[in-house]
Amino acid sequence: MLFTTIGVAHRARHCPDWISNPMPVQRSLFLHSDLRRRPQEMLRRMSEMIDPDTPAHGPDGPVAVLERRMASLLDKQAAVFFPSGTMAQQVALRIHADRRGRRAFAAHPQSHLEVWEHRGYSVVHGLRCHPTGDRHRLMTLADLTAIGEPLAAVVWELPQRDIGGLLPEWDDLVAQTSAMRERGAAIHLDGARLWEAQTYYARPFPDITALFDTAYVSLYKALQGTGGAVLATDADFAAEARVWRRRLGGDVYDAWPLALVALHGLDTLLPRLPSHRDHAIAIAAAINADGAARTVPNPPQTPLFHIHLPIGPAAAERAAATVLAATGVELLGRVRTAPDPDRCSFEITVGENAMAFTPADVVELIHDLLRHSG
Repeated sequence: MLFTTIGVAHRARHCPDWISNPMPVQRSLFLHSDLRRRPQEMLRRMSEMIDPDTPAHGPDGPVAVLERRMASLLDKQAAVFFPSGTMAQQVALRIHADRRGRRAFAAHPQSHLEVWEHRGYSVVHGLRCHPTGDRHRLMTLADLTAIGEPLAAVVWELPQRDIGGLLPEWDDLVAQTSAMRERGAAIHLDGARLWEAQTYYARPFPDITALFDTAYVSLYKALQGTGGAVLATDADFAAEARVWRRRLGGDVYDAWPLALVALHGLDTLLPRLPSHRDHAIAIAAAINADGAARTVPNPPQTPLFHIHLPIGPAAAERAAATVLAATGVELLGRVRTAPDPDRCSFEITVGENAMAFTPADVVELIHDLLRHSG
Protein backbone atom coordinates (compact mmCIF):
# COMPACT_ATOMS: atom_id res chain seq x y z
CA MET A 1 0.00 0.00 0.00
CA LEU A 2 1.36 3.41 -0.94
CA PHE A 3 0.97 6.04 1.75
CA THR A 4 0.75 9.61 0.55
CA THR A 5 1.68 12.43 2.87
CA ILE A 6 -2.01 13.09 3.51
CA GLY A 7 -2.53 9.43 4.28
CA VAL A 8 0.24 9.36 6.86
CA ALA A 9 -1.01 12.49 8.58
CA HIS A 10 -4.65 11.33 8.52
CA ARG A 11 -3.75 7.94 9.95
CA ALA A 12 -1.70 9.53 12.71
CA ARG A 13 -4.42 11.97 13.74
CA HIS A 14 -7.53 9.85 13.38
CA CYS A 15 -6.43 6.29 14.17
CA PRO A 16 -5.10 6.13 17.76
CA ASP A 17 -4.23 2.45 17.40
CA TRP A 18 -2.14 2.86 14.25
CA ILE A 19 1.05 2.00 16.14
CA SER A 20 -0.39 -0.67 18.43
CA ASN A 21 -1.67 -2.56 15.38
CA PRO A 22 1.12 -2.05 12.86
CA MET A 23 0.93 -3.32 9.32
CA PRO A 24 3.65 -5.47 7.79
CA VAL A 25 6.74 -3.47 6.89
CA GLN A 26 6.34 -2.02 3.41
CA ARG A 27 8.70 0.78 2.44
CA SER A 28 6.68 3.19 0.37
CA LEU A 29 8.18 6.57 1.16
CA PHE A 30 11.73 7.52 2.08
CA LEU A 31 12.19 10.79 3.87
CA HIS A 32 15.93 10.81 4.36
CA SER A 33 17.27 10.18 0.85
CA ASP A 34 16.49 9.62 -2.80
CA LEU A 35 18.95 6.74 -3.15
CA ARG A 36 16.36 3.96 -2.71
CA ARG A 37 15.25 3.68 -6.32
CA ARG A 38 13.21 1.04 -8.08
CA PRO A 39 14.98 -0.79 -10.95
CA GLN A 40 11.92 -0.87 -13.19
CA GLU A 41 11.47 2.89 -12.88
CA MET A 42 15.10 3.51 -13.83
CA LEU A 43 14.87 1.11 -16.77
CA ARG A 44 11.75 2.89 -17.94
CA ARG A 45 13.56 6.22 -17.89
CA MET A 46 16.43 4.78 -19.90
CA SER A 47 14.13 3.24 -22.49
CA GLU A 48 12.40 6.60 -22.99
CA MET A 49 15.76 8.29 -23.64
CA ILE A 50 17.20 5.80 -26.11
CA ASP A 51 17.09 6.92 -29.70
CA PRO A 52 17.10 3.95 -32.10
CA ASP A 53 20.08 5.47 -33.88
CA THR A 54 22.14 6.18 -30.73
CA PRO A 55 25.34 4.08 -30.65
CA ALA A 56 26.45 2.49 -27.38
CA HIS A 57 30.07 3.58 -27.85
CA GLY A 58 32.20 6.05 -29.75
CA PRO A 59 32.12 9.85 -29.99
CA ASP A 60 28.32 9.94 -30.21
CA GLY A 61 27.71 7.38 -27.46
CA PRO A 62 26.20 8.41 -24.10
CA VAL A 63 29.53 8.34 -22.20
CA ALA A 64 31.26 10.65 -24.67
CA VAL A 65 28.25 12.95 -24.76
CA LEU A 66 28.18 13.06 -20.96
CA GLU A 67 31.90 13.84 -20.75
CA ARG A 68 31.60 16.71 -23.22
CA ARG A 69 28.55 18.09 -21.48
CA MET A 70 30.19 17.95 -18.06
CA ALA A 71 33.33 19.64 -19.35
CA SER A 72 31.19 22.43 -20.75
CA LEU A 73 28.98 22.75 -17.68
CA LEU A 74 32.00 22.95 -15.35
CA ASP A 75 34.09 25.01 -17.81
CA LYS A 76 37.04 22.61 -17.93
CA GLN A 77 38.96 21.45 -20.99
CA ALA A 78 37.98 17.82 -20.51
CA ALA A 79 36.00 15.42 -18.32
CA VAL A 80 36.58 11.73 -17.70
CA PHE A 81 33.90 9.22 -16.71
CA PHE A 82 34.70 6.87 -13.80
CA PRO A 83 32.62 4.01 -12.43
CA SER A 84 32.89 5.49 -8.92
CA GLY A 85 33.84 8.67 -7.15
CA THR A 86 36.24 6.72 -4.97
CA MET A 87 38.29 5.79 -8.04
CA ALA A 88 38.07 9.30 -9.50
CA GLN A 89 39.40 10.89 -6.31
CA GLN A 90 42.23 8.40 -5.90
CA VAL A 91 43.32 8.96 -9.48
CA ALA A 92 43.26 12.74 -9.10
CA LEU A 93 45.34 12.64 -5.92
CA ARG A 94 47.79 10.09 -7.35
CA ILE A 95 48.51 12.24 -10.39
CA HIS A 96 48.88 15.40 -8.31
CA ALA A 97 51.29 13.57 -5.99
CA ASP A 98 53.38 12.09 -8.80
CA ARG A 99 53.65 15.42 -10.58
CA ARG A 100 54.87 17.21 -7.46
CA GLY A 101 56.97 14.44 -5.97
CA ARG A 102 55.05 14.77 -2.70
CA ARG A 103 53.03 12.03 -0.98
CA ALA A 104 50.98 14.04 1.51
CA PHE A 105 47.68 15.82 0.96
CA ALA A 106 45.42 17.73 3.34
CA ALA A 107 41.72 17.20 3.94
CA HIS A 108 39.14 17.64 6.66
CA PRO A 109 39.32 14.95 9.39
CA GLN A 110 35.84 13.77 8.36
CA SER A 111 36.38 13.94 4.62
CA HIS A 112 34.81 11.24 2.48
CA LEU A 113 38.29 9.94 1.67
CA GLU A 114 38.96 9.34 5.34
CA VAL A 115 35.57 8.14 6.60
CA TRP A 116 34.01 6.20 3.74
CA GLU A 117 36.76 4.90 1.45
CA HIS A 118 38.85 2.63 3.73
CA ARG A 119 41.85 4.92 3.12
CA GLY A 120 42.33 3.62 -0.38
CA TYR A 121 44.62 6.56 -1.08
CA SER A 122 47.14 4.96 1.31
CA VAL A 123 46.63 1.25 0.66
CA VAL A 124 46.62 1.52 -3.13
CA HIS A 125 48.74 4.61 -3.81
CA GLY A 126 50.99 5.10 -0.80
CA LEU A 127 49.67 8.59 -0.06
CA ARG A 128 49.28 10.20 3.36
CA CYS A 129 46.38 12.31 4.51
CA HIS A 130 47.08 15.27 6.81
CA PRO A 131 43.77 15.69 8.72
CA THR A 132 43.31 19.44 8.97
CA GLY A 133 41.27 21.38 11.49
CA ASP A 134 38.68 20.43 14.09
CA ARG A 135 36.70 17.33 13.15
CA HIS A 136 33.41 19.05 14.10
CA ARG A 137 34.06 22.33 12.25
CA LEU A 138 35.05 23.44 8.78
CA MET A 139 38.70 23.85 7.83
CA THR A 140 39.92 27.40 8.17
CA LEU A 141 42.70 29.36 6.50
CA ALA A 142 44.59 29.31 9.80
CA ASP A 143 44.31 25.50 9.95
CA LEU A 144 45.70 25.17 6.43
CA THR A 145 48.55 27.65 6.78
CA ALA A 146 49.65 25.94 10.00
CA ILE A 147 50.52 22.74 8.10
CA GLY A 148 54.29 22.38 8.25
CA GLU A 149 54.99 19.99 5.38
CA PRO A 150 54.82 20.44 1.59
CA LEU A 151 51.57 19.10 0.19
CA ALA A 152 50.74 17.49 -3.11
CA ALA A 153 47.13 18.63 -2.89
CA VAL A 154 44.39 19.96 -0.64
CA VAL A 155 40.86 18.56 -0.83
CA TRP A 156 37.72 20.57 -0.16
CA GLU A 157 34.51 18.56 0.20
CA LEU A 158 31.63 20.87 -0.71
CA PRO A 159 29.48 20.53 1.30
CA GLN A 160 31.19 18.77 4.23
CA ARG A 161 28.72 15.92 4.59
CA ASP A 162 29.64 14.45 7.96
CA ILE A 163 29.35 17.70 9.90
CA GLY A 164 25.88 18.54 8.64
CA GLY A 165 26.53 19.62 5.07
CA LEU A 166 28.37 22.79 6.03
CA LEU A 167 29.98 25.04 3.43
CA PRO A 168 32.70 27.69 3.84
CA GLU A 169 31.60 31.18 2.93
CA TRP A 170 32.67 32.19 -0.56
CA ASP A 171 35.37 34.66 0.47
CA ASP A 172 36.82 32.07 2.87
CA LEU A 173 36.93 29.45 0.13
CA VAL A 174 38.66 31.82 -2.27
CA ALA A 175 41.23 32.79 0.36
CA GLN A 176 41.95 29.16 1.28
CA THR A 177 42.36 27.89 -2.26
CA SER A 178 44.54 30.87 -3.23
CA ALA A 179 46.83 30.43 -0.23
CA MET A 180 47.33 26.72 -0.85
CA ARG A 181 48.01 27.25 -4.55
CA GLU A 182 50.71 29.77 -3.66
CA ARG A 183 52.34 27.02 -1.57
CA GLY A 184 52.50 24.72 -4.58
CA ALA A 185 49.63 22.38 -3.67
CA ALA A 186 47.09 21.24 -6.22
CA ILE A 187 43.53 22.34 -5.47
CA HIS A 188 41.01 19.48 -5.66
CA LEU A 189 37.24 19.55 -5.28
CA ASP A 190 35.34 16.64 -3.82
CA GLY A 191 32.16 17.79 -5.49
CA ALA A 192 30.04 14.71 -4.98
CA ARG A 193 27.37 17.19 -3.90
CA LEU A 194 28.51 20.18 -5.93
CA TRP A 195 25.05 20.30 -7.47
CA GLU A 196 23.58 20.96 -4.01
CA ALA A 197 26.39 23.31 -2.93
CA GLN A 198 25.76 25.57 -5.91
CA THR A 199 22.27 26.34 -4.58
CA TYR A 200 23.91 28.08 -1.60
CA TYR A 201 26.67 29.93 -3.41
CA ALA A 202 24.18 31.00 -6.10
CA ARG A 203 27.03 31.36 -8.58
CA PRO A 204 27.42 29.68 -11.96
CA PHE A 205 29.19 26.33 -11.79
CA PRO A 206 32.25 27.67 -13.69
CA ASP A 207 32.77 30.31 -10.97
CA ILE A 208 33.07 27.53 -8.39
CA THR A 209 35.13 25.06 -10.41
CA ALA A 210 37.52 27.80 -11.56
CA LEU A 211 38.98 27.70 -8.05
CA PHE A 212 40.05 24.06 -8.52
CA ASP A 213 42.57 22.24 -10.69
CA THR A 214 40.49 19.07 -10.59
CA ALA A 215 36.81 18.64 -9.76
CA TYR A 216 35.02 15.35 -9.15
CA VAL A 217 31.21 15.23 -9.33
CA SER A 218 28.85 12.37 -8.59
CA LEU A 219 26.27 11.07 -11.05
CA TYR A 220 24.04 9.15 -8.65
CA LYS A 221 23.23 11.43 -5.71
CA ALA A 222 21.32 14.57 -6.71
CA LEU A 223 21.21 13.40 -10.34
CA GLN A 224 19.81 10.00 -9.28
CA GLY A 225 21.93 8.03 -11.70
CA THR A 226 22.67 4.35 -11.33
CA GLY A 227 26.27 5.11 -10.35
CA GLY A 228 29.40 6.68 -11.69
CA ALA A 229 31.34 9.92 -11.46
CA VAL A 230 33.13 12.44 -13.63
CA LEU A 231 36.52 14.09 -13.10
CA ALA A 232 36.79 17.48 -14.82
CA THR A 233 40.18 19.06 -15.42
CA ASP A 234 42.60 20.16 -18.17
CA ALA A 235 43.27 18.06 -21.27
CA ASP A 236 46.70 16.74 -20.23
CA PHE A 237 45.50 15.72 -16.78
CA ALA A 238 42.45 14.03 -18.30
CA ALA A 239 44.63 11.98 -20.65
CA GLU A 240 46.71 10.76 -17.72
CA ALA A 241 43.55 10.05 -15.71
CA ARG A 242 42.32 7.75 -18.49
CA VAL A 243 45.52 5.72 -18.19
CA TRP A 244 45.01 5.35 -14.45
CA ARG A 245 41.37 4.43 -14.99
CA ARG A 246 42.49 1.51 -17.14
CA ARG A 247 45.15 0.48 -14.62
CA LEU A 248 42.60 0.36 -11.80
CA GLY A 249 40.06 -1.64 -13.76
CA GLY A 250 37.64 1.22 -14.27
CA ASP A 251 37.54 1.24 -18.06
CA VAL A 252 34.01 -0.18 -18.22
CA TYR A 253 33.08 -1.19 -21.76
CA ASP A 254 29.30 -0.86 -21.48
CA ALA A 255 29.01 2.17 -19.20
CA TRP A 256 26.39 3.77 -21.43
CA PRO A 257 23.42 2.99 -19.08
CA LEU A 258 25.09 4.94 -16.26
CA ALA A 259 25.77 7.88 -18.56
CA LEU A 260 22.26 7.81 -19.99
CA VAL A 261 20.55 8.09 -16.60
CA ALA A 262 22.97 10.83 -15.55
CA LEU A 263 22.10 12.85 -18.66
CA HIS A 264 18.44 12.46 -17.75
CA GLY A 265 19.22 13.80 -14.26
CA LEU A 266 21.01 16.83 -15.68
CA ASP A 267 17.95 17.65 -17.75
CA THR A 268 15.22 16.96 -15.21
CA LEU A 269 16.60 17.12 -11.66
CA LEU A 270 19.39 19.69 -11.69
CA PRO A 271 16.92 22.56 -12.31
CA ARG A 272 14.87 21.42 -9.29
CA LEU A 273 17.66 21.58 -6.71
CA PRO A 274 16.92 25.16 -5.60
CA SER A 275 13.39 24.05 -4.69
CA HIS A 276 14.85 21.11 -2.76
CA ARG A 277 16.99 23.53 -0.76
CA ASP A 278 14.01 25.78 -0.09
CA HIS A 279 12.04 22.79 1.18
CA ALA A 280 14.96 21.70 3.37
CA ILE A 281 15.03 25.16 4.95
CA ALA A 282 11.27 25.02 5.57
CA ILE A 283 11.49 21.54 7.14
CA ALA A 284 14.38 22.59 9.37
CA ALA A 285 12.56 25.76 10.43
CA ALA A 286 9.55 23.69 11.51
CA ILE A 287 11.74 21.23 13.43
CA ASN A 288 13.63 23.98 15.25
CA ALA A 289 10.46 25.94 16.05
CA ASP A 290 8.86 22.81 17.49
CA GLY A 291 11.87 22.16 19.73
CA ALA A 292 11.60 18.40 20.16
CA ALA A 293 14.67 18.01 17.94
CA ARG A 294 17.07 20.44 16.28
CA THR A 295 18.96 20.71 13.03
CA VAL A 296 22.60 21.31 12.16
CA PRO A 297 23.10 23.68 10.52
CA ASN A 298 20.24 26.04 11.28
CA PRO A 299 19.23 26.97 8.68
CA PRO A 300 20.54 24.37 6.23
CA GLN A 301 22.90 25.68 3.58
CA THR A 302 22.07 22.92 1.11
CA PRO A 303 19.35 20.24 0.79
CA LEU A 304 21.53 18.12 3.11
CA PHE A 305 21.42 18.62 6.89
CA HIS A 306 21.44 16.66 10.17
CA ILE A 307 18.61 16.20 12.66
CA HIS A 308 19.79 15.86 16.27
CA LEU A 309 17.60 13.85 18.64
CA PRO A 310 17.42 13.77 22.48
CA ILE A 311 17.61 9.96 22.52
CA GLY A 312 20.37 7.41 22.14
CA PRO A 313 21.14 5.61 18.88
CA ALA A 314 19.70 2.22 19.87
CA ALA A 315 16.42 3.82 20.94
CA ALA A 316 16.26 5.79 17.69
CA GLU A 317 16.77 2.66 15.61
CA ARG A 318 14.05 0.75 17.48
CA ALA A 319 11.60 3.63 17.20
CA ALA A 320 12.35 4.12 13.50
CA ALA A 321 11.57 0.45 12.87
CA THR A 322 8.22 0.89 14.64
CA VAL A 323 7.35 3.96 12.59
CA LEU A 324 8.34 2.14 9.40
CA ALA A 325 6.17 -0.85 10.28
CA ALA A 326 3.20 1.37 10.99
CA THR A 327 3.42 3.88 8.16
CA GLY A 328 5.67 2.54 5.43
CA VAL A 329 7.80 5.66 5.90
CA GLU A 330 11.54 5.16 6.33
CA LEU A 331 12.38 8.21 8.39
CA LEU A 332 16.10 7.70 8.78
CA GLY A 333 18.99 5.71 7.39
CA ARG A 334 22.20 5.41 9.37
CA VAL A 335 22.08 6.72 12.92
CA ARG A 336 25.09 8.79 13.97
CA THR A 337 26.36 8.53 17.52
CA ALA A 338 27.28 11.51 19.70
CA PRO A 339 29.69 12.03 22.61
CA ASP A 340 26.60 12.01 24.83
CA PRO A 341 25.28 8.40 24.74
CA ASP A 342 21.74 9.69 25.23
CA ARG A 343 21.78 11.69 22.01
CA CYS A 344 22.21 10.88 18.33
CA SER A 345 21.57 12.34 14.90
CA PHE A 346 20.72 11.33 11.37
CA GLU A 347 21.16 12.80 7.93
CA ILE A 348 18.45 14.16 5.66
CA THR A 349 18.93 14.90 1.98
CA VAL A 350 15.85 16.60 0.62
CA GLY A 351 15.15 15.30 -2.87
CA GLU A 352 12.08 14.22 -4.78
CA ASN A 353 11.11 11.78 -2.01
CA ALA A 354 11.14 14.40 0.73
CA MET A 355 9.17 16.87 -1.39
CA ALA A 356 6.15 14.64 -0.67
CA PHE A 357 6.32 15.59 3.03
CA THR A 358 5.21 18.93 4.41
CA PRO A 359 7.25 20.45 7.24
CA ALA A 360 4.37 19.62 9.60
CA ASP A 361 4.47 16.00 8.46
CA VAL A 362 8.17 15.75 9.31
CA VAL A 363 7.63 17.26 12.75
CA GLU A 364 4.84 14.76 13.37
CA LEU A 365 7.06 11.86 12.30
CA ILE A 366 9.80 13.03 14.68
CA HIS A 367 7.25 13.14 17.51
CA ASP A 368 6.19 9.59 16.61
CA LEU A 369 9.83 8.56 16.70
CA LEU A 370 10.43 10.11 20.12
CA ARG A 371 7.15 8.76 21.50
CA HIS A 372 8.13 5.19 20.68
CA SER A 373 11.77 5.43 21.73
CA GLY A 374 11.21 4.25 25.31
